[in-house]
Amino acid sequence: MQELSLAVVGLDFPNADKSRSNRRFEVALCRPGDPVELRPEPKNPADPRAVAVYSERGVQMGYLSAERCGLIGKRLNAGDAYRAVFQEADRHKAVIRVRFGGGEPTLPARAAVAESDEYAQPDWDD
Repeated sequence: MQELSLAVVGLDFPNADKSRSNRRFEVALCRPGDPVELRPEPKNPADPRAVAVYSERGVQMGYLSAERCGLIGKRLNAGDAYRAVFQEADRHKAVIRVRFGGGEPTLPARAAVAESDEYAQPDWDD
C-alpha cells in the first residue's frame, strides 16, 4: 500500500465546459473524504503528462502539480488501482489524498497538517 497527499493547482482557471464551471466553487462544495477522480490528459497542449482532478459530481477542480504528474500519471497509465478523496482546501490550493494498492485513503488529523509546504515532497507510507 502506498498513500500520499497531493496539491491540486489551477483553481483560478475556468473550466472548458459549456457552463464555464468555477473550480473554486466546486472545491468549496467538497468535504473531507468525498471521492475524487484522477484523469490523465495526454492531449493537453500545455503538458501531455497533465492529470486532471474531478469531484464526485464530475466537475473539474484543477490539476495535480507538474512535479507530481509524471509519477502519478505513470501509475495510472500502468493500470495501478487507486482510491482518491478530497482532503482539505485553503485559499491557495486544494489537497487530495491518494492511496495505491487497495483500501481507502486515510485522512491525516487536521491538527497535524501545516500551512507550510508539507505537500511539496511525497510522503509515501508503506
